[in-house]
Order: sequence, then C-alpha cells, then structure tokens
Amino acid sequence: MLVLLGVLLVVVGFALRLNAMLVVTVAGIVTGFLGHMSPLDILNAFGTGFASSRSIAIFLLVLPIIGLVERNGLQEQSRRLIAKLGRLTAGRVLGAYLLVRMVTCALGLLSIGGHAQSVRPIVAPMAEAAAEKRHGRLPAHVSERIRAFSASTDNVGSFFGEDIFVAVGAVLLITSFVDATYGFELAPLDVALWAIPTAVCALLIHGARMLWLDRSLARELGKAPAGDGAAGDQPVVESAKVSGRDEDVTQ
Repeated sequence: MLVLLGVLLVVVGFALRLNAMLVVTVAGIVTGFLGHMSPLDILNAFGTGFASSRSIAIFLLVLPIIGLVERNGLQEQSRRLIAKLGRLTAGRVLGAYLLVRMVTCALGLLSIGGHAQSVRPIVAPMAEAAAEKRHGRLPAHVSERIRAFSASTDNVGSFFGEDIFVAVGAVLLITSFVDATYGFELAPLDVALWAIPTAVCALLIHGARMLWLDRSLARELGKAPAGDGAAGDQPVVESAKVSGRDEDVTQ
C-alpha cells in the first residue's frame, strides 16, 4: 500500500498548482523507491516510458512554426475574419470548434488541434474578437474567462472524441486491461461504439455551456450592437448644477 503514496503526491502537487512535470517526476521516483527499485531501474523505467511515447514531444517541433506565424499576424487575421461575420458570437465560435475538434479526433486526427496549435493562436483570439464586436472592449477578467472556455472546449472535444477512434491508445489500453485482468475478450470496436453516446452527451452539454456563455456576457457587459465602439468610447451623461438648476451635461 505504501506504493500508492506516489498517487497521493500527484494529487497534492496538482492541488497546490506546482509544476506538473516536477510533480510527476518526484512521484515516480518515490514510487520506485517504495517499490524496492534501484536508482538504475528507476532511470531505466523513465527512459523506456519516454522512448515508447516520444510522439508526445512532437509539439516541440511545432512551437517555432506557431511563433513565426503569430509574429506575422495570425491573431490579427483571425480577428479581422470574425469582424466580417456579424452573427458570430464567442459561444458560437467555441461551439463550432467543439464540433470540429470532436469529429476530427473521432477520425484519428488528434494532432491537428490542441492548445498550442489551435487554441492559443486561432480559437481564443477569434472568440475574443466575436465578443468585442458585440460588446465593445472587454475587461481583462472577461478575456481570461473566454480563453479558459477556449481551452476547456479543446479538452472536452479531444477527450470524448478520441475514444471513438479504435486505434487510439486509450481504447487499446482498456481492451488489453480487460483481457488480461478479467479474461474477457473485448474488441476495440465495441469500446469505440459505446463511446459515441458519451461523446454526443458531451457535445450537447458543453455546447449548452457555450450558449450560456453568450447569455452571461450579455448580462455582464450589456447587449451592445455589433460595430459599436468600446464601452469607454460611449458618451457619458452626468448631472451637474448650473445656475442653481440640474442640467444634463454630455462629456
């Protein structure tokens, strides 16, 4: 049971918002020592795990390209595109991305989306631009909220969409675990088919949250028509006393 202390370290570390890589590494080392593994065996386990899943580090090759296109105005072009589409809102943009992300993940195209590839340079700026077009200049906390919803949309779409693809690692892990533990022959196609209702429910629930985001922004920021300036550019009407009488003075 002492080996499970590694899991406790992961939970505590994430709860304290510590560096995720450091937390997982320390938890792995502690688990190895509690499991009576030598330092060489622990190092060998880390190396084997990294070599077997080295594809997860492919984003390191993509980051320079993303930085280059951002420097040359990718976010500005995304905002200009949204500015030309008057009926789009932040919730509708994120809802459309949720559908696209879920469908592409179901087809096995996991790497075409993600936080670094899509959310940071494209999706979040487009959602912010849609909200700015409708409500004017956004406060900082509203922008952060839209960015958080953008990240969660990618998480939900990829998490529930990838299980529909029969060759994804999660499905193969489930089938191999069931076969080895319970002696029950479970085909990957069965897992993928039963993942479809869950994905549909996730699409409906999170899509409803995106529409609710539009309503909450409308209540908080007001329903400014598209094309209006920022809230700080609107005329301010104040009451002043001039010659003993209250008059409305527009500044």
